[in-house]
Amino acid sequence: MREAPLIYVAGHRGMVGSAIVRQLLALGHPAERLLTRSHAELDLTDQSAVRQFFATQRPDQVYLAAAKVGGIHANNTYPADFIYQNLMLQANVIDAAFRNGVRKLLFLGSSCIYPKLAPQPMAEDALLTGTLEPTNEPYAVAKIAGIKLCESYNRQYAQEYGVDYRSAMPTNLYGPGDNYHPENSHVIPALIRRFHEAKQASAEVVTIWGSGTPRREFLYVDDMAAASVHIMNLPLASYQAVSQPMLGHLNVGSGSDLPIVELATRVGAAVGFRGRIAFDTSKPDGAPRKLMDSSRLLSLGWQAKIGLEAGLAKAYQDFLEHHQ
Repeated sequence: MREAPLIYVAGHRGMVGSAIVRQLLALGHPAERLLTRSHAELDLTDQSAVRQFFATQRPDQVYLAAAKVGGIHANNTYPADFIYQNLMLQANVIDAAFRNGVRKLLFLGSSCIYPKLAPQPMAEDALLTGTLEPTNEPYAVAKIAGIKLCESYNRQYAQEYGVDYRSAMPTNLYGPGDNYHPENSHVIPALIRRFHEAKQASAEVVTIWGSGTPRREFLYVDDMAAASVHIMNLPLASYQAVSQPMLGHLNVGSGSDLPIVELATRVGAAVGFRGRIAFDTSKPDGAPRKLMDSSRLLSLGWQAKIGLEAGLAKAYQDFLEHHQ
């Protein structure tokens, strides 16, 4: 019987990486054939350490879910950290994978790679057609570089070495393992924490950054994990049929969006907050709309299964159990 592939999940303690590990185990992948390393065990920005790890462990597949991530405030406050750390860890992992015979790799990006005013919904070919959203431009540039690294290794090494490096661009993700930091988190975990603390304090009002008018799309992280495994395991001909050599990434989204004001109302309801919601219009909104066109991936047999109401309930339960 053929042995299961040795799979390295980079960023296994993060929200997406931990969901990919759950998905692989649920599909019957042997736990002993999963490779994981914490940041303390392996600093992915350290090229020498990464090369030594790959040379020693020799994985067959890599899910590159490790990244420095955060919301508008974090991206605005720490732009150097976001561009440097993400560029370094991506380049180190992708190159070390190639040097050590890894033929299959999946790089995970972000919907912020697209121009601020990209036509909606955003299709893959909107990449590099306009100016990025300024608040997260450094992070977006790093993620675009990750896509181009994968495409470039494919172009140069696919024929001779069988390199097959793919990229998936998720919409806004949420769920178990999220970061609930009061300032540096994304919108759903930030709202969950804020509404929970307001409920605990019997506050009458919760104030949200921005005008509440921007529209956003959200995907439960276990749906993203299922999409990641699906994309990794697609036959090469199927993947190439919906991508191009220099436009090789696939969007992953739920297919619907909603204004932040409605999202806030739904999160408040999931948490049980009974007060009023206000908006601080002096704070930035970010892009006016970010809806992904995921039709290419949908044509390959994947679709989201967990709706927003059920997902918010699961996310709040995770917060109560692990993040209070």
